[in-house]
Amino acid sequence: MTKLELQNRTKKFHVDVLIFCSGFPKNAAGFETAKQLIRAAGSVGANYRAACRGKSKADFIYKIQVVLEEADESLYWLEVTQDARIFTSDQLPPLIKEANELVSIFNAADITAKKNRDAINPNITKSQNQK
Repeated sequence: MTKLELQNRTKKFHVDVLIFCSGFPKNAAGFETAKQLIRAAGSVGANYRAACRGKSKADFIYKIQVVLEEADESLYWLEVTQDARIFTSDQLPPLIKEANELVSIFNAADITAKKNRDAINPNITKSQNQK
């Protein structure tokens, strides 16, 4: 998958989440869950775009870790939506699947970026590798 394809995929994920959340109930649980989910899903795409413009390998790694955290948070809020039955829709299972896939993609990207960094600079200490 190319960088542009992944940028488009993360943007589509955000748009799909926005559309999904528009059907949430107009109560405290619906508002709060939608707010958190929309924020996290938007952050996936926005931070991935920022990572693609990283100023250094360290900057790229940092930003990919943020993307990974936000993708995992999106998955969390989708699972909460499902488990609490806040809103049921045919859109939910594909969104959960996509969030899982994005977590896997960005986890792999994080691991690969760190391996590439370490191959270039083997003097990085073990404690720095775990960041």
